Amino acid sequence: MTRMVNCVKLGREAEGLPRAPYPGELGKRILEQVSREAWTAWLKHQTMLINEYRLTPIEAKDRKFLEGEMEKYFFGEGSAAPEQFTPKT
Repeated sequence: MTRMVNCVKLGREAEGLPRAPYPGELGKRILEQVSREAWTAWLKHQTMLINEYRLTPIEAKDRKFLEGEMEKYFFGEGSAAPEQFTPKT
């Protein structure tokens, strides 16, 4: 049976993730409050951040930055794209 969550990002009930996608307390909050659809959208946003800011996820400072953006994306004011970013259409 599919696990449903009241998704904080979508503002509605939706299919939840099968397991925590991130370690620690943040991962637990995401598992409990974020839908699969919203997590997929975050992965696309995260990829854009990595590319635009030229981040290296093996670097501790870059992981810390992405974790902060993840927190903002789901539970804060939102994670914005860099000013110079123009999405391809």
